[in-house]
Amino acid sequence: MPCRPSGRGGRGAVLELRIAHLYPRELNLYGDRGNLLALADRVRRRGGEVRVVAVGPGDPFRAGEVDLVFIGGGQDREQRWIAEDLLRQKGRELVAAVRDGMPLLAVCGGYQLLGRYYRTQTGEKIPGVGLFDAWTEAGRQRLIGDVAVETDLWDEGRRTLVGFENHAGRTWLGPSVRPLGRVLRGHGNNGRDRAEGVRWLNAVGTYLHGALLPKNPLLGDWLILAAWRRKYGLARLEPLDDGWEWTAHRAALRRLGLAAG
Repeated sequence: MPCRPSGRGGRGAVLELRIAHLYPRELNLYGDRGNLLALADRVRRRGGEVRVVAVGPGDPFRAGEVDLVFIGGGQDREQRWIAEDLLRQKGRELVAAVRDGMPLLAVCGGYQLLGRYYRTQTGEKIPGVGLFDAWTEAGRQRLIGDVAVETDLWDEGRRTLVGFENHAGRTWLGPSVRPLGRVLRGHGNNGRDRAEGVRWLNAVGTYLHGALLPKNPLLGDWLILAAWRRKYGLARLEPLDDGWEWTAHRAALRRLGLAAG
């Protein structure tokens, strides 16, 4: 069924989602690229069009040419490579775009680089762009395993998110942001305060790999709707048949000893 916006896009127009994929060669762990495939699939099943723009080191980030931003995870070495480029070339416009309502999804290393800083196990301090009021310091043991999180991201009530985490960083949140959710199983941001991820305006940071979105279709739709609400004034999305996605979601919950949510 074609998407037919009732807002600024004009009735009958096909909706388009333009995604900026930051550092696709440097930051892509545990199937993070699958998040883009999931977003594209959800847009196309609604009759929309998708365009993914790869933005690497040295490339300009032009906020006016995209509707949504994705950045995946990477090791300390890759984070060190791109930190200055992210901070000097892209950070200011990226922060301004998110402050203006642009949706963003950042996973693991990308999440860490969008905070104030990441201090590695050797004590090196990698500067972040400060988009999130958060900071990360590496611990001695990695936090690894399946994760389930309860979140109130939707007005309809609390829902679960599932994924896989593998990180040495312990992330702590400042007072101006909220966690994405509360950890039901797993470690989350730091293994201590039961917080997982971060949310600020329409931007989400998380340690959930997987890829995240194929097993959490509601989060994918939350990002798409945020983009199309900002671009076209769209109020809601038509539901999709997500039978396979929810089967995978419930299987992850059962593996963690939790009832299907």
